[in-house]
Amino acid sequence: MPRSLPDRIILFDSLCNLCNGWVRLVLRHDHRALFTLCRVQSAAGQQLLEELGRPRDTFDTVLYLERDDTGRQRVYERSTAALRVLGQLPAPWKALAILRLVPSAIRDWIYDRVAQNRYRLFGRSEQCRLPGAEEKPRFLEELEENEAD
Repeated sequence: MPRSLPDRIILFDSLCNLCNGWVRLVLRHDHRALFTLCRVQSAAGQQLLEELGRPRDTFDTVLYLERDDTGRQRVYERSTAALRVLGQLPAPWKALAILRLVPSAIRDWIYDRVAQNRYRLFGRSEQCRLPGAEEKPRFLEELEENEAD
């Protein structure tokens, strides 16, 4: 992966109404602008999925990439990804991170049921959600090539 990636990237399906609601929540409450959002349908999203060895044509989970203290980019998915993000938002959202105490097998079983039915339950957009002018700095749409490669 290119070294120029932001420290915290949330990859999401911009056709999914539930995912777009998640993005609105993050944008509204991430006052410190910790997170960079990346649509899986964007050029950057497609490249990241490929580099992560994930399918580029089907996407049924949120992915959260976070640089750790050693500079290594870690990948979180499903309920763990969502709870790591919530844990970095201000209260009351931060309090939901306590759900990490629930075993991941249980959390992910519930997450998977919702993810598999998200279009039926919440709908699907005909067009990708595009960032507005004020949101553009918060979105990763293209990846810069790593000059050291």
